[in-house]
Amino acid sequence: CFFILGLRVTVLLTSSLMVLGAGLRCVPVSDLEIRKKLIHGGQLLNGLAGPTVMNAAPFLSTTWFSPDERATATAIASLLNYLGAAGAFLVGPLVVPSPNGTSHLLLVPQSNTEHIKDRIEAVLYAEFGMVSLIFSAALAYFPSRPPFPPSVAAASQRLSYRRSFCRLLSNFRFLMIALAYAIPLGVFSGWSGVLDLILTPIHVSQVDAGWIGFWSIVGGCVVGVAMARFADFIRGMLKFILLLLLSGATLASTWFTLTCLTSVTHLPLTTATLYTSCILLGIFLNSSVPIFFELFVETVYPVPEGITCGVVTFLSNVFMGVLLFFLTFYHTEFSWFNWCLPGSCLLSLLLILCFRESYDRLYLDVVVSV
Repeated sequence: CFFILGLRVTVLLTSSLMVLGAGLRCVPVSDLEIRKKLIHGGQLLNGLAGPTVMNAAPFLSTTWFSPDERATATAIASLLNYLGAAGAFLVGPLVVPSPNGTSHLLLVPQSNTEHIKDRIEAVLYAEFGMVSLIFSAALAYFPSRPPFPPSVAAASQRLSYRRSFCRLLSNFRFLMIALAYAIPLGVFSGWSGVLDLILTPIHVSQVDAGWIGFWSIVGGCVVGVAMARFADFIRGMLKFILLLLLSGATLASTWFTLTCLTSVTHLPLTTATLYTSCILLGIFLNSSVPIFFELFVETVYPVPEGITCGVVTFLSNVFMGVLLFFLTFYHTEFSWFNWCLPGSCLLSLLLILCFRESYDRLYLDVVVSV
């Protein structure tokens, strides 16, 4: 979509889908069946906008930034999306009271059905207002590209869609790092989405679960930008950075899983240990996203950035969907779900260890510019 329509048209199309989707969820209809269909339709439109939001960062950084700024720009653009998810971890528990009485919010009198319904509608209206503001800003000013390309790669010709997919599917090295990204990030996305359910058996409230999710994402954003800035200063270190991050994620996820099995391992199960292990896991995995994106683009250049990142995002969603599908059948006990985390991180670490890195895009910028 970026490759054909350009960045401005794609962003306007995406934001308009988000506005329409958020608006459908706010239509005041008394018939519950019609309201349900409107909400599902709005979620579908919002989902159609997802690929642009998740995959635009590498294309944006290549189009607008020089080679020594690209990784940082990719990190900021991609991780800002995660900050929105961090806000969602807080908005839910703090604005909408829990129906099971686990909420610690003192401002909420009694969590009855009508009160919860009003709070949910307030959140939906607020989301509609925010996406409408974003669409208005993009409509007013969002150029597709700078007056002059910042690098040779930004001005170079890219492969067509057909040749791009053939190149990706036949590139064994790309498939290795695509799986190294998709498996742990997909598992982590599914796991964090039901973190409240996972922590409830060990007597952790939804508010505490929300704060754990919030700080893990915020920490991942900060560390991700710092790692990307380091990658810009010292080029050719993407594989080394990923090895460090995935090693940390493997250790943190193993710590959390063993802590939850306190009756077997006799490890201390406290709020501090849960917070620390979950937050460290989120920091290591979330901060790896922009590093992975940059390595994808470097490995398969001149395949367009949007196609490359779209493929790996699709794979990640597939693994998340498969995991959640099994959760519908095995939802009474979560130890198997927790063990999927260290297993996926360890597999990703082994794939990165075997991966032979190359920097085709960076080589073009350096050699041709000289």
